[in-house]
Amino acid sequence: MARVRREFAVRLGEFRRTAVLVPVDERGVPLTGDHGGVRWIFAFSGEAALARYALARGEGDRVWAYQGWLGARLLDAAVPAVGVPCGVALDVGGAGVLFPPVAGVVPDGVAVDVAGWRGVAK
Repeated sequence: MARVRREFAVRLGEFRRTAVLVPVDERGVPLTGDHGGVRWIFAFSGEAALARYALARGEGDRVWAYQGWLGARLLDAAVPAVGVPCGVALDVGGAGVLFPPVAGVVPDGVAVDVAGWRGVAK
């Protein structure tokens, strides 16, 4: 278990320092999906990963608008702004990773495993 936690911590650190692609709608709102009581912001490691997702959805022929976000900005600013339990799904539909709304990943004020979760950052 300790090895898995260390590997996740390394992956989290890499994600926080990396720019990722976040698909957005016409208003600039990030693409999200809800699963298991959590809203997930979809992020992709590059255009190839986003293209695989688009093809899997049967939407490979449309133009996908996206913004570049630093992983840390997604976790520290975007997640708290959602107002419901929220995490980030990197490369959803592929060999990705989930960054759940828990302490050590997102700010404590929006972490679901911290007593007194209020849905807003402190």
